[in-house]
Amino acid sequence: VLFFNKLKRKIMLKNKKSTALVFGIAAMAMVAVTGCTKNATLVVKTAPEITRTISFATDIVPIFGTSCSITGCHNSGGKAPDLTASKAFASLTNGNYINTATPASSELYLWLTGKRSTAMPAGATNDPSSINELVLAWIKQGAQNN
Repeated sequence: VLFFNKLKRKIMLKNKKSTALVFGIAAMAMVAVTGCTKNATLVVKTAPEITRTISFATDIVPIFGTSCSITGCHNSGGKAPDLTASKAFASLTNGNYINTATPASSELYLWLTGKRSTAMPAGATNDPSSINELVLAWIKQGAQNN
């Protein structure tokens, strides 16, 4: 009987070790899988820096008109900031979306590049028509209402 009790303890101890090993491997696999999920799309800068003078009225506002200030988005009565042609500049400057001291940390630029959430404009391809570079160049040039 003593022999069988010792054998039973060894088997139980071995089963506990095996069970702990299986659970440990399963836990590590879960951590590895959940650690590799995608939370946001970041747009990688691939276009050359724009050095020509960027005009808010002729370069930036038309982009807002076709991509941002559409129904249900950044229009009057929609989500802030209001990017309609007549209110865009005031909305951006009064809402602190522009940082001319460090342009790449401007809220507007962070939203466009996906560093705040989904890259804007929502539903568009990453950086359509080099929007990010135009906006960054405009901010670097002092974000003038020109």
